[in-house]
Amino acid sequence: MKIIEGGVCAIDGVMAAGAEEDKYGVAIILNKNSTGAAVFTSNKVVAAPVVVTKNNIQDGNISAIVANSGNANCFTGERGIQNAQEMSRKVAEGLEINPDDVAVGSTGVIGRELPMDIINRLIDDALQNLENSPEASNKAAEAIMTTDLFSKEFAVETQLEDGNTVRIGGICKGSGMIAPNMGTMLCYITTDVQATPQELQTALREAVDQSFNMVVVDGDESTNDMAVIMANGQSGKIDSQFQKALNLLCTELAKMMARDGEGATKFMEVEVKGALSLEDARLSAKSVVKSPLVKTALFGADPNWGRIVAAVGYSGAKMDEKIISVSLESSDETVKIVDKGNVLGFDNSEELIHAEKIMKNKDIKIIIDIGLGNESATAYGCDLSYDYVRINAEYTT
Repeated sequence: MKIIEGGVCAIDGVMAAGAEEDKYGVAIILNKNSTGAAVFTSNKVVAAPVVVTKNNIQDGNISAIVANSGNANCFTGERGIQNAQEMSRKVAEGLEINPDDVAVGSTGVIGRELPMDIINRLIDDALQNLENSPEASNKAAEAIMTTDLFSKEFAVETQLEDGNTVRIGGICKGSGMIAPNMGTMLCYITTDVQATPQELQTALREAVDQSFNMVVVDGDESTNDMAVIMANGQSGKIDSQFQKALNLLCTELAKMMARDGEGATKFMEVEVKGALSLEDARLSAKSVVKSPLVKTALFGADPNWGRIVAAVGYSGAKMDEKIISVSLESSDETVKIVDKGNVLGFDNSEELIHAEKIMKNKDIKIIIDIGLGNESATAYGCDLSYDYVRINAEYTT
């Protein structure tokens, strides 16, 4: 497996473009004659583009994606649905494809109608600048940013069991309103693998469950979240090697979202080992990364093992406080602060001194061994800073 450049344009024939005006942006991705699959938010408040894309992808065919930033087109009633459909029709006309083969995404402020004059102008601009290049992928990634501080792209190449080389590329956006169950995040993936819509759906669901569904920035689940994959079938048949590559791509994009969490100053990776079940491992890991007390301890460089153990305790996972272990790790140091229920990181101990040093790093890994079984899972998050409050105090809906 090899990491490559190009984002969504790492695949031959895929074209992309991005256009921006003031606080609005539009991205278009074209992967003609593709099968498609998608995973969506489970929020009961669902944005218009999610409704339209769910309908359009039912037949398993998606050849293009159009997504806008600056406005979520959510809680906008029937007019919102009409505007999302207008976006798909306009892009379809420009690309000479069926409107039902266009996925639509939106991100931004909830409860306001889309300014269609601006959106249509940006669609026209993007349609005129479609090309297959790393720069085009980057412009598309930048066009869907909201509070993101940097664009997010990744691409990978691997050899399939049939000897063919397959490529997968992706872009995503997400910085705040990020929680498990897809979560405001948008992710768009292109590939040249051969796969049925059902096979793509199974592969995407597995990748999402161990990546995007294991990220917590603030615990709020968006109304607009979606991950869409388009496969044009120009390479070999989908297999386990493809799945490994897709898992890697989604995990790397998920990590980027955690690093770019609103107001974040630190990145947190939480690995849970020794759980009785995979569900318990995931519950425990997500409970720690979403804990406001763990997040604020991270911000303050406080190795507060008590908050970590407490978060595992209320996660719903089976655990025993008498046998749990907790370690902290940075790029060059690891220290165990709880060993099978025994506290090592007490006041003035050598372990506490090392732990305090580790907590000052930008990237911190928390390793938790529940000690009951053999299942493991990893979640990703960030600290909770003063800037998170400031950013969201100034954000309208």
